[in-house]
Amino acid sequence: MAAAVSPQTRPREDQTPKKSPTEPNVLNVVLGNLQIKPWYPSFYPEDLVGRKAERLYVCECCFRYSKELMPYLAHRRVCPLKDSPPPGTLIYQTADQSIYEVDGEEHKLYSQNLSLFAKLFLDTKSVFYDVTTFRYYLLVLTDPQTTERQVVGFFSKEKMSWDNNNVACILVFPPWQKRGLGQLLMGVSYELSRREGRLGGPEKPLSSLGRKAYLAYWSDSICRTILSNPSNRSWTVDQIVQQTWIAPEDVVMTLSETTMIEPNKLPDGSVMLVRGKIETWVRAHETAAATPAIDRTAFTENFRDQKHELEAKR
Repeated sequence: MAAAVSPQTRPREDQTPKKSPTEPNVLNVVLGNLQIKPWYPSFYPEDLVGRKAERLYVCECCFRYSKELMPYLAHRRVCPLKDSPPPGTLIYQTADQSIYEVDGEEHKLYSQNLSLFAKLFLDTKSVFYDVTTFRYYLLVLTDPQTTERQVVGFFSKEKMSWDNNNVACILVFPPWQKRGLGQLLMGVSYELSRREGRLGGPEKPLSSLGRKAYLAYWSDSICRTILSNPSNRSWTVDQIVQQTWIAPEDVVMTLSETTMIEPNKLPDGSVMLVRGKIETWVRAHETAAATPAIDRTAFTENFRDQKHELEAKR
């Protein structure tokens, strides 16, 4: 699975004259008024961008791109989304954060351009043009002073996943990383799973960066669940799964890696969660375990009704 939700250094350049396969062929990308250094090679059409580009201009509203400055500036003045929200359906909204659900088939060009831009910061993303089988969930920040909107990240999800994956690709754009926005996107993906009644998780294998980010989300969710139920003295993996909608194998892996369980199994083969260890782990890692990644009441009324109808039909 492709994932980038926190800063990462650019891949090291090959020391030999031969170019590294991970060396960016677009040296700089301009997104609105921001200039960003890509991390990985682009898959933009060579006949439009060239084999190597010093700078690529990308519209911050619709993600259309140009190698030339003047066409880019001309487009920005008339972009259909300049004064409008992103395409798709608003499903989640707080004072300054919104999530829009975009159907890749209905908004094909937008989804393709978004995917091509995302590839600049994802090593393993492989779907750029065949977007019709995916839905995209855009994270939009609204400036409280100017009310200007900006898409700052997204996750994609297959419409029909035989493995019940709730995320195919997830990315927070570099200028907005390290703000906990990746955790918000993960929280939305798990809430969608809960509402659809489908237990799942991110597409495997995870990248090293994705694994680290998901481990943080899983550990926060598990700690919050256990600490908010002080009367429950013992927990099974199934109980944690029912509360968090995290897949059993991910629960077990998280508990093992965070050392929140006793190393010795009980006589019946089960393991014991130690509340003191959990509290110590939360303090040591300064997690936001007390605060959920999402506000469930922030999902829009129409979206809640649609999901409830879907669940009722199953």
